[in-house]
Amino acid sequence: MFWGGGWMFLWWILIIVVIVGAVSFFVRQQGNSIREKSALDLLKERYARGEISKQEFEEKKRDIL
Repeated sequence: MFWGGGWMFLWWILIIVVIVGAVSFFVRQQGNSIREKSALDLLKERYARGEISKQEFEEKKRDIL
């Protein structure tokens, strides 16, 4: 009788560990998809919107890299 209850307890622990692991995995995956834009990405966006000239873009790009 004792061993049956003990195994059931271990199964519940295993199920809880799997659920916690799955939740933490999915939370980390969502965090990775939301990344901050780099300075170069922001510079490219400003150039594409026409906020800065090609010369300004090239100068700032050299400064960044």
